[in-house]
Amino acid sequence: MKKTGGKAVAEALRDEGVDHVFGLIGSAGMELFDALYDEPSIRFIGVRDERTGTHMADGFARASGRAGVVIAGQNGPGATNLVTGLAQANAAYSPVVALAGSLSSAHVYRDAFQEVDQQALFKPVTKKTWTVPQAKRLPEFVNEAFRTAMAPRQGSVALNLPRDLLAESADFDRPPPRATIEVSGMCVPTGARIDAVASLLRSARRPVILAGGGVKTGRCHAQVTRLAELLCAPIATSPGHGDAVPCDHPLYAGQIGPRGNAVATRLMREADVIIALGTRLGFNSTFYTYDYLSPAASIVQVEVESTAIGRFFPVKHGIVADAGDFADALHAALGNHNSEAVSHWTSTFQKERAAFVADRDLKSMTCSDLIQPGRLFRALREVAPPEAMYTLDAGTLCLQATDALNYRQSPALFSPLDFGLVGFSYACGLGAQLACPDRKVISLMGDGGFGMTCSELGTAVANNIASVCIVMNNGCWGAEKAYQRDFFDGRYLGADVPNPPYDKLAELWGAKGFKVDRADQLERILDEALSCESHAIVDVAIDPNALYSFRRDAFKHRSAAT
Repeated sequence: MKKTGGKAVAEALRDEGVDHVFGLIGSAGMELFDALYDEPSIRFIGVRDERTGTHMADGFARASGRAGVVIAGQNGPGATNLVTGLAQANAAYSPVVALAGSLSSAHVYRDAFQEVDQQALFKPVTKKTWTVPQAKRLPEFVNEAFRTAMAPRQGSVALNLPRDLLAESADFDRPPPRATIEVSGMCVPTGARIDAVASLLRSARRPVILAGGGVKTGRCHAQVTRLAELLCAPIATSPGHGDAVPCDHPLYAGQIGPRGNAVATRLMREADVIIALGTRLGFNSTFYTYDYLSPAASIVQVEVESTAIGRFFPVKHGIVADAGDFADALHAALGNHNSEAVSHWTSTFQKERAAFVADRDLKSMTCSDLIQPGRLFRALREVAPPEAMYTLDAGTLCLQATDALNYRQSPALFSPLDFGLVGFSYACGLGAQLACPDRKVISLMGDGGFGMTCSELGTAVANNIASVCIVMNNGCWGAEKAYQRDFFDGRYLGADVPNPPYDKLAELWGAKGFKVDRADQLERILDEALSCESHAIVDVAIDPNALYSFRRDAFKHRSAAT
């Protein structure tokens, strides 16, 4: 039976197991949207902007472990709006499949209405980009898009769908089998390599396991903690992946590096063996210097992507493997390992970690009514449910939250990571909440970032998405204002942001709105917002002077000059 290309794409999505699609309708993709109307197993979430729709698909993908799907129905401007979201997802190795309506084949290179070279547009910001050449090949390309997005290392892909192919009727071949990519078991380390690492650890006195994004993506925290327990080794995590293992594990140290904590970073500076699992040892962890890890340490780096191994720092052993498979193999090779030699190292760390946590709580309790970021984070640690998931934005306030929250059930932390995108968290949280309706999602935003994306309040309310967004409102672009204060003599330009009352804006959209003006209101109002069972916005007045310059390294020339 003949069917339209749009129908074939919708059926291909169904065959891939897709149950949520985010998108904005447009004339180039109308055949596809009409076909989705007849697919009851696929829930279409209409968004207000293609960029934020891509962030929702990104959050859905990271939370569910499956590909997130976004459709830009309009060629030209609809497609260009995808770029920021695809770049963000690709930088975070998040498997997002973007379907973009494209110009009719006969109009290409004729300066047609809304014409832009979408193939060239998406190429730099995706893992791969295709333009479908024939209608009968539409299912094949959909299948290939999912396979590519989910294959290690995961990433975003874009598929351009010319509108004439979506409208064309054809006899389609039997759809290819659903794209199933299993990372576990794909790369099994050999016995000789494992034995060499085991031998190294038997003589170690200050071992540390560094758990990165590969541990979280692979959902292998149980294997990693089991190995740590055998070694009696602390577990530090790379920035943005503080949820790689549960934070209440006694060997948990938290996040390292310039955005981590002093205890975890000291471990990395003093370790004699570092087992780096599923991490590139990249910018956010190290700033590419030995300031955050010991130059004398023997590094064992385990990654599914061979080009990541030893790229920034020389390694003793570089192993292409899944982090969970490696942890299991190393655990078996160590046998009845005696960890007595490292017991002092680890017990000292545990005492330091306990003192750090106690001091963090003490410092967060201020007498002033002006709300400090740390006071908000303490309130969240106290009232948020243990299964809570957090999405963070870029910017100084959210960066301060990265290592200050409780991540008890992995995955639980979703941040912009290397792309550092402001305006990411709110929409990402909507997608994550749809992926995990039984877990409460809490999105932290600065007031500037929320102002970029608050139109998606309409999406949240229309689709009954019961996430909670906390707007940390300090009336400015905090990171940049901090740099202007600390390095440019307080010459403020464009730093201040006038805002409406976001709690009232939420109510106008039909969501629940809450306002926090004093620190003593935090626990009560946050608890109300988390318990209201509908979409909620909490506008929290943050001390406008609670600014911090994270990238002090980038302005050394300014500090030297002054």
